[in-house]
Amino acid sequence: MYSLETTDLVHQFSGNELVLHNINLQVPEGCIYGFLGPNGAGKTTTLRLILGLLKRQQGTISIFGKSLDENRVEILKHVGSLIESPSLYGHLTANENLNLLQKVYQCPKGRIQEVLEFVGLPDTGNKKAGQFSLGMKQRLSIAIALLHNPSLLILDEPTNGLDPNGMIEVRELLTKLNQEKGTTIIISSHLLAEIEKLVTHVGIINKGQIMFQGTLEALKAKQQSVLSIILETNDETKTIQTLADNNISARVENGKIILPTISKQTLANINAQLVGKGIEVHGIRSVNNDLEAIFMDLIDN
Repeated sequence: MYSLETTDLVHQFSGNELVLHNINLQVPEGCIYGFLGPNGAGKTTTLRLILGLLKRQQGTISIFGKSLDENRVEILKHVGSLIESPSLYGHLTANENLNLLQKVYQCPKGRIQEVLEFVGLPDTGNKKAGQFSLGMKQRLSIAIALLHNPSLLILDEPTNGLDPNGMIEVRELLTKLNQEKGTTIIISSHLLAEIEKLVTHVGIINKGQIMFQGTLEALKAKQQSVLSIILETNDETKTIQTLADNNISARVENGKIILPTISKQTLANINAQLVGKGIEVHGIRSVNNDLEAIFMDLIDN
């Protein structure tokens, strides 16, 4: 079952071109879904539509197997969210911020201390939220999103502006939430190296279109098919021609010649040919494609 599914979701701001083109998201129940893309790709717009913060123009949204249009209030009772920057009352303590929303959600009062302990903020006392570090504010915002014990948690760039230690804290918190509570988490980000350590599933969006969707393992398998070799010589033109003579396609990027993965024997033969032609070979190395490399390959095509 999918916790979230969208079908042919389209959105256009007045007078502008489409910002979303037939978005079809499928978020399996119990997964951590990384919704990835560069700034301006359409991540926040998609999440706002899913949460009903923007009016849907075209397409369908289904959460927990139910139509959002027909069951909006009931569905959103079981969804927690943090969109863009934390929304807190700076003049109130962590406990006071949560106490206000506890009344709104009508959840047990004991839940306040539970979520504060879960996010690592049980002892902030009378310290005002406005005096919190950015990492503490992010954790308090996640506590607020968790207050009513949601089955689906949607977080938009939750590690934005955090230092490396803050990113680790948030990552560990979300992993714990997913593993201990079974909460389905959708997390949007452009910080690919960080996301790679967290998610089980990935959706990559660029210019309002989904470029890839599937498990992290499937994406890594895809990475293996685009591994490449970087060749540096003192004559790009002759090197490209030599490669072409051997039926090897290549391209030049930032002064480096990039060719697809070939066998060690073929590479040795190419090296010998280049040296035989008086071309200086300054370096040969393979590219270790991580999530960022495959991401760039997808959005550049």
